Amino acid sequence: MTTMRKIAVFCGARFGARERYVEMARELGALFAREGCGLVYGGGRVGLMGVVAQSCLEHGGHVTGVIPHFLNTRELLHPGLQSIHTTSDLFERKSIMIAIADAFIALPGGIGTFDELLEVMAWRQLRQIDKPIALLDIDGYFRPWLAALEHSVAEGFLDPIELDRLIIDARPLTVLEALLGACAAHDRPGHGEI
Repeated sequence: MTTMRKIAVFCGARFGARERYVEMARELGALFAREGCGLVYGGGRVGLMGVVAQSCLEHGGHVTGVIPHFLNTRELLHPGLQSIHTTSDLFERKSIMIAIADAFIALPGGIGTFDELLEVMAWRQLRQIDKPIALLDIDGYFRPWLAALEHSVAEGFLDPIELDRLIIDARPLTVLEALLGACAAHDRPGHGEI
């Protein structure tokens, strides 16, 4: 029997300026449930994070929230989660999410989203994890950010492999299938741990 893949989603605690962000977050949550993936996320019921979680739950999926105690209130904590980890701060939150997830997907978001995304990229660059990372690049949201990273490559501060290894697509199903395929490749005999 195979174990359920747990995928961490990093995304905004706001809805953003485009309805497409909400639509794609809703679609991704439903796909998690359909594909039998466990959702690991920041635990809130607001913004895109709340949309992904609610959609996953409505379609029968399993959702784990990881939330710092200062955000763990009735107003912010999603009430329907099957599993909740309460942490002392944001650093512990990221550490737990990184530890329990098999892969990561970033949707549009703000400073917190970019912080979480860069953290997992840094851990992978330093060979502390070997887990796939994807961007759900809805309407080109991540293009300016990727351009900044490409500038770092051009200026000699970043190895291009770090960008080449990112899974980037605007379609939720394509991103999720690519992540699951990358996870399966890690399970094959001969694929050593970093």
